[in-house]
Amino acid sequence: MLVQIYEISSPEGARALAELGVDHIGVLVGDGSFPREQSIDRARIIFSAIPSSCKGVALSLSADLRLIEHIVAELKPSILHLGASTDLLTPAMVQGLKTRCGGFALMRSVPVCGNESLAIARSYDGIADMLLLDSHRPGDVQIGALGVTHSWQIDRTIVENVNVPVIIAGGLGRTTSLTPLERRGRPASTRNRERTKTMAATQKTCKR
Repeated sequence: MLVQIYEISSPEGARALAELGVDHIGVLVGDGSFPREQSIDRARIIFSAIPSSCKGVALSLSADLRLIEHIVAELKPSILHLGASTDLLTPAMVQGLKTRCGGFALMRSVPVCGNESLAIARSYDGIADMLLLDSHRPGDVQIGALGVTHSWQIDRTIVENVNVPVIIAGGLGRTTSLTPLERRGRPASTRNRERTKTMAATQKTCKR
């Protein structure tokens, strides 16, 4: 089972999650353009508290490549998670970023908003090391952070038709996580933000 929890805001929180066996410990990093972002300096302190048994994830909601590259250079995260709208941060831009910076696993958020989501997910084949499927509101500059669910069927179609691990997000909680995941099969994990204090404990075989 892979457990991923986000929006950690203190080194004490990071250490506590590591002691609980959380696999991915995520920090929202930026320049203050989005609520709850941690500065690079603050994120560095949090990342320093994450032991080698866990992976630190730097989540950026920005489409500013220069800012993202600065985050990578300063923090050197195990995983870089890009959460900007796919209209603003395209596959070509992400590929260029990965080529220039490298040294990290790349997670890309994919908006689940209709049948076009499968094509978006497939466009990251050979670029992203893992995908995170999340709810999206048209016009938003970021993917996710809405606290609402989306189509489990679209999730299932994506999981069955891409070649990288898939993480399921989007309004998950005690009453929404287990049943659809048990029906679907093969997601790499589910993800919740820290403030929800809940994480589904179900994982099927990770699709490689």
